[in-house]
Amino acid sequence: MTNSASRNKSPSQMIDARIKELGDWRGKMLSRLRALIKEADPDVVEEWKWRGVPVWYHDGMVCTGETYKNAVKMTFAKGAALDDPAHLFNSSLDGNTRRAIDIHEGETINAEALKKLVRAAVALNKSKS
Repeated sequence: MTNSASRNKSPSQMIDARIKELGDWRGKMLSRLRALIKEADPDVVEEWKWRGVPVWYHDGMVCTGETYKNAVKMTFAKGAALDDPAHLFNSSLDGNTRRAIDIHEGETINAEALKKLVRAAVALNKSKS
């Protein structure tokens, strides 16, 4: 996508284009994660940052949805402060702030647990704003 073409698109349209461009399991997973984020928080705001990373905000950053060759990574900006009873976080566990969920081809995500994490991240953002 050229810079001039991307400047005329909303962040949501850029995310749509990224999902379509991937055209494989990563696009399907990113689409699924996006839908779960929106189910968990219908007021979430989508952004497009850092040259191609979908980011979801509500009173601050909630999470990102990065795609790599072998994984789709959801990074929660303040994940270290969130309860994760379902143990979804499996990456970036050493940091003091962020936590991430790496999802590989063929894996599924616990939808209800993910929505609880998103809601907890939003609640944390609201408590700090």
